[in-house]
Amino acid sequence: MKYAVLGGLGQLGHDLSPRLRGDVSSLARSQLDVTDPESVRSVLQTLRPDVVINCAAYNFVDRAESEPDAAFAVNARGVESLARVCRDLDCLLVHFSTDYVFGSDEARNIPYAENDEPGPISVYGKSKLAGENYVRLLCPRHFVIRTCGLYGVWGSGGKGGNCVETMLRLASAGKQVRVVDDQICTPSYTVDVASAIAALILTDKYGIYHITNSGSCSWYDFAQTIFELACVKADLTSITSREYGAPARRPGYSVLATDKYAALGLPPLRPWRNALAAYLQERRKKG
Repeated sequence: MKYAVLGGLGQLGHDLSPRLRGDVSSLARSQLDVTDPESVRSVLQTLRPDVVINCAAYNFVDRAESEPDAAFAVNARGVESLARVCRDLDCLLVHFSTDYVFGSDEARNIPYAENDEPGPISVYGKSKLAGENYVRLLCPRHFVIRTCGLYGVWGSGGKGGNCVETMLRLASAGKQVRVVDDQICTPSYTVDVASAIAALILTDKYGIYHITNSGSCSWYDFAQTIFELACVKADLTSITSREYGAPARRPGYSVLATDKYAALGLPPLRPWRNALAAYLQERRKKG
């Protein structure tokens, strides 16, 4: 089987490519830019992959509030052209989305299922939902994967690390670490998500899936556990989202139910705390 992984140099693409069984073309933006429809069609016509996996995204959540055109260019219009090409070439399209397509239900405390009504509250979330809709409308053979709070050892180059590295960097600099305690989700290790995707795409059970590590926590709980497991002392303080004052609103609760994935009989993803411990161990090995 032939695969084309878009955004292959990012942290998810980096962990996903070696877990795919077959011929894998891992493509950087310089090789295929989803905002250039001609590039998308030309490259994929040349490669003729059986499966296209879109890890490319505009994921600057706060910046999107002031530059919505840039967010929609990548996350919506770019995905639209990609879905059209995959349909025309009869490729399976695997597209990644986010828990941020939810959030309008402020009283929510039950994990979201795939068929729950989305309600994004940020430009980023709206752009990702638009991308989902294009995939579902235009490409019959697709997997839309919603996940949350991805972190991997390769890091996210465009953002200069990931949420775990940010916490460790602030602590090592002796700075006060202020983290919100009123946003509940499931931060997820890219190794675990990648392994789940590699298994899922070998089925023909197309549609939307939620794939995260299991359990849930606040970002403050996550930070506290990072420092505990890494044996790092930190000046950690819990704050509210209002006190933090980020330009983009985040969901207060965006835990994703993974029952649909589990019903396929595929290996479950481990609890988020165990995944974090594995990440920190991998990080130490790689120096």
